[in-house]
Amino acid sequence: MADLSRAHIEAFLEMMSAERGAAGNTLSSYQRDLDDLHGFLAGQDKSPLNASSTDLSAYLAHLNSQGFAASSQARRLSAMRQFYKFLYAEGLRGDDPSSILDAPKKSRSLPKTMSEEDVTRLLELAAAEASQVGPDQLTRLRMHALLELLYATGMRVSELVSLPAKVLDQEGRFLMIRGKGNKERLVPLSRSAIAAMKAYAQARTAAIAKTGDSPWLFPSSGKEGYLPRQVFARDLKALAARAGLKTTAISPHVMRHAFASHLLQNGADLRVVQELLGHSDISTTQIYTHVLEERLRELVETHHPLAKQAKNAD
Repeated sequence: MADLSRAHIEAFLEMMSAERGAAGNTLSSYQRDLDDLHGFLAGQDKSPLNASSTDLSAYLAHLNSQGFAASSQARRLSAMRQFYKFLYAEGLRGDDPSSILDAPKKSRSLPKTMSEEDVTRLLELAAAEASQVGPDQLTRLRMHALLELLYATGMRVSELVSLPAKVLDQEGRFLMIRGKGNKERLVPLSRSAIAAMKAYAQARTAAIAKTGDSPWLFPSSGKEGYLPRQVFARDLKALAARAGLKTTAISPHVMRHAFASHLLQNGADLRVVQELLGHSDISTTQIYTHVLEERLRELVETHHPLAKQAKNAD
């Protein structure tokens, strides 16, 4: 009998796109993971349609023996579970062999971040370069606007580079962001971010008068029509190098972590940060609890009567 597993994988991906609004990156990740599972099972003369829980456990053990991190194994298990739920719901299987599998235990690593001083240094250099009149000033104004928006909102880099041009029509100090699953959230903008956007918008308007309009805030000649995130990441590292910062420790994602960490350090509520980051589950935001713990320790040491007495005794 023909193995229809690949056709079922395609049907699953179509469902995730149409019904769940899964992003392109998510769909690509699911496809890679499920194609890898299919290849492993084929080597065991099995297919996803007739694989047992034991077969799936063997696949996870194979990933572990290949040196995959626990986080990567957990991601593949998540893809498997979603896929088998789909097969069960569609009546293609009478059971869900992934339901009894245990997720691999993973250590909770702290996110990389940047100090407020390093972020300030980066933004000040971007602003200084953007103010220089001459060739490629539009590119420099764009970088300044990108950085100010990223640090002011904590957007995902995919959300940032794909902002529509119509956000320029939004008046006031708030920006509407369309995130994962097409969910929208409203985030406030800093005054410096608004100023950087206005300066970039003026230069952009002058440029599109020659090149033609674009529906994207940060247009590009690439296939998507907007600035590729890899280009932004490359340009960010180049700016960091000019600022005398360690480039290996800086990326758009690190800037997002800096946004969250600095908010918490300065008294923001974890739930508020969750909303601003676009996390659907508070547990995702809880990677920043180490920041809260440090701030609480400092508060106790500064304000608790016994701590004050001990300080005075010294």
